[in-house]
Amino acid sequence: MHLGRVLQLYIAPIGTSGVRESRESIELKESYGVIDDRFAGNSKKSDRSVMMVGTKPYSMAREVGIELPVAALGENILLDFDPHTLEVGSKIKIGDAILEITAACTLCKHLTQYHPDLPKLILKHRGIYCKVLKSGIISKEDRVTLIKEKEIA
Repeated sequence: MHLGRVLQLYIAPIGTSGVRESRESIELKESYGVIDDRFAGNSKKSDRSVMMVGTKPYSMAREVGIELPVAALGENILLDFDPHTLEVGSKIKIGDAILEITAACTLCKHLTQYHPDLPKLILKHRGIYCKVLKSGIISKEDRVTLIKEKEIA
């Protein structure tokens, strides 16, 4: 089932403070995360190795006068739909990669740097964490498809 498309892709390059940089494509590695991303490769957090965000929290912030810079929410993948419509355990295909949704993002105090009310405002729409089940390349404009278990092989 087609869910939407990838709008933007970001990594926090290794050796940086974690500020996200835009990419035309990113490579995902199974049980690792985004290649060249400083937050990838932590075996204790492989279930949270990729973060996806929809445009909704950006719109919610803008509606109350909070302008957020690109990738302010820490995402690797910006989608044209709200990924919170998917359940934990859902599997999706983007490009060549297959990901499993593992958790909704939690309240992050670092978002108060943009506005003191932002964390609570977007709490249920900030983003979702995923783990990589099948390595692959993801590019801007790739389709995001919900897949069934038997389609993973």
